[in-house]
Amino acid sequence: MKIISIQNNLGVPKYKQIIITVEKGIEKGKLIKGDKLPSINKVCLEFSLSRDTVLLAYDELKKRGIIYAIRGKGYYIKSTEVRIKQRIFLLFDELNIFKEDIYNSFLETIGSDVQVDIFFHHFNIRVFQKLINDSNGNYTKYIIMPTNLVEAASVIKTLPVNDVYILDQTNLDLKDFPAVYQNFVKDIYDRLQDGKSRLDKYEKLIMIFPGFREPLGMRIGFENFCKDFAFDYEIITEFKNREINKGEVYIIPSDRDLVRVIEKSKLQNLNLGSDFGVISYNETPLKKVVENGITTISTNFEAMGRILAQMILKGTKEQIENKSALNVRNSL
Repeated sequence: MKIISIQNNLGVPKYKQIIITVEKGIEKGKLIKGDKLPSINKVCLEFSLSRDTVLLAYDELKKRGIIYAIRGKGYYIKSTEVRIKQRIFLLFDELNIFKEDIYNSFLETIGSDVQVDIFFHHFNIRVFQKLINDSNGNYTKYIIMPTNLVEAASVIKTLPVNDVYILDQTNLDLKDFPAVYQNFVKDIYDRLQDGKSRLDKYEKLIMIFPGFREPLGMRIGFENFCKDFAFDYEIITEFKNREINKGEVYIIPSDRDLVRVIEKSKLQNLNLGSDFGVISYNETPLKKVVENGITTISTNFEAMGRILAQMILKGTKEQIENKSALNVRNSL
């Protein structure tokens, strides 16, 4: 019991005093990896504390990765790295350049006393569920990118409600969670409207929308724009075995389809930006130079990571719509 000490009238909550004494015990070498902590019941009896008070302290230490629990046996020292004040579970859908921008920006902002563990669900609901179930109770914060996975909301709601943040895509089932997100319906509608004077020169707008990984809001926003402004339009799931007709504009969420369209245009000896047009989704450095510049609709991914980190650091609970922009180049 010498490991833990509690003082009355100290002005520090008693659960925090437990945490501080464990940290000091580690720093002074009195506690090392593998050492067992006093049981919750022993601490309660020794200091006349409620079970909830001791459990709150132990749970906080567990979330930070300092201790771990073995069912029926007790709590043990897992790590002596007490400078880590938060452990963050970050669940992305997949690894790409956009997620890398979010991740790097988030790390730069969040600070050095935070440990961030990154995972990927690859649009698989079973992987999504397993990763969340395995992490539950082991982190101070959970950042989840649910994409368009069915049943994602019910899985997310098993996590501690006050520790969850939603990233990139949200929906009505997740409206109670703080988020930094893209409004895909509004973004594509407004950005196409920004480029309407250029689109008016073309005869038909075509969106290549496979519909597996792409947010449904993209399709809805595109359809709404075309109907409201009387554009002839078409939505196709793939570009294979298709000829490009002069006067068409392709709106392309996937970079793979962007490559296919450009390759096909070269086979047909068509000039991008005059014979036909292209609007790609999501900005990359390469799109600034390919074919003398590809027009893009894109959010600011670095801002997304920075805003999310600031929200966690300040302890604020907001739903923030990340801004988007139309970057007009030679392809339109």
